[in-house]
Amino acid sequence: LGLAVAGYFIGNGLLQARASQRYVTVKGLSERDIPANLAIWPLVFTVTADDLGTLQEQIDLNAVKISDFLQPDFGAEEYSLSMPRITDYSLQSFAPGTAPPRRFAAEVTLTLRSPKIDRVKEVMRRTGELVKAGVPIIRNFGNEPQFFYTDLEGVKPEMIAEATRDARRAAEQFAQDSGSRVGGIRKAQQGYFSIQDRDRFSPEFKTVRVVTTVEYFLVDP
Repeated sequence: LGLAVAGYFIGNGLLQARASQRYVTVKGLSERDIPANLAIWPLVFTVTADDLGTLQEQIDLNAVKISDFLQPDFGAEEYSLSMPRITDYSLQSFAPGTAPPRRFAAEVTLTLRSPKIDRVKEVMRRTGELVKAGVPIIRNFGNEPQFFYTDLEGVKPEMIAEATRDARRAAEQFAQDSGSRVGGIRKAQQGYFSIQDRDRFSPEFKTVRVVTTVEYFLVDP
């Protein structure tokens, strides 16, 4: 009798253990398009001269012109001037007749860092005014303006909740199709947030995305 009773409880316990192991793994998605809140715009210019004193005067003159161009919209604390990168052509070898007309050349970057996205875009459209004022602005892939979204903590809780609700809907659909119902959470993984440009033509808008992975127990209806 004792062996029979013990066998009953062991068997019943195994059935309950197996039932508790019925679960489904689902993923939930939350995605938002959010405007950037920080712009970094490097304005790069070059100057040339035959002596370092004149070279520095040209640097200072162009830096003042750019500062005057920016000041109606931005404070002085929002931009800074880098150290010049100077090239001495007299130390280099050139084929006859191909040497640069000036001995020295300097490349300088004035970097604007501002949360005023709309103003940055407006000023960028007026860059031609600097060229007309004699500032030799150069533009290449390395000094394109960049836009960032830095307030992820502000949207993180809501997006995690949205992704979790999305995962729950997927689990409920699976449970309905399998003749079960969704129980509690067995295990959950938040996943990683990604922030990317919405598209290549409007980098001032970001797509923020998070995918959560959740395991739900499945129980009898």
